Formats: sequence, C-alpha cells, structure tokens
Amino acid sequence: MEDPDFDLELDARGLMCPEPVMLLHGKMSEVVEGGILKVTATDPSTTRDVPRFCQFLQHELVLEAQRGKEFIFFIRRGG
Repeated sequence: MEDPDFDLELDARGLMCPEPVMLLHGKMSEVVEGGILKVTATDPSTTRDVPRFCQFLQHELVLEAQRGKEFIFFIRRGG
C-alpha cells in the first residue's frame, strides 16, 4: 500500500511516552482542517496512544504501519 500524501510531518523517533503524544497535540494545531499529519515514532506505546488520541479528539487515523522499528501514522485533522 502506498503512503497517502501529507501536509506536515512530526518526527518523534527516539522519544518515549508521553512525549510523542504531547508533540502530536501541538503539531496537530498547525495542520489545516482536513489536512494530514505524518508521524514517525519508535516508542511502541504510540501504537496504543495515537489511536486513542485520534478517537478522543475526533481525528481520523488514515493509516498505521510498522516499518522495522518505526511506527508510522497518517492522521487527518478533524473539525
């Protein structure tokens, strides 16, 4: 599957919980409504935290993938 186009990117590699989600919250405010943020992380807890973040704040988790030791998320900003 090909990665979707995205508007902004957050590199959270090397950061541990709760830092990736804290940065995600701040970065998401920079994304226009309907825009997509790509997040790359190495902390396995992001596979739990990012989907919960999306659900709680009504963003769409477009794609979630693991590539080697990296976790990739594409999130569409909700309204």
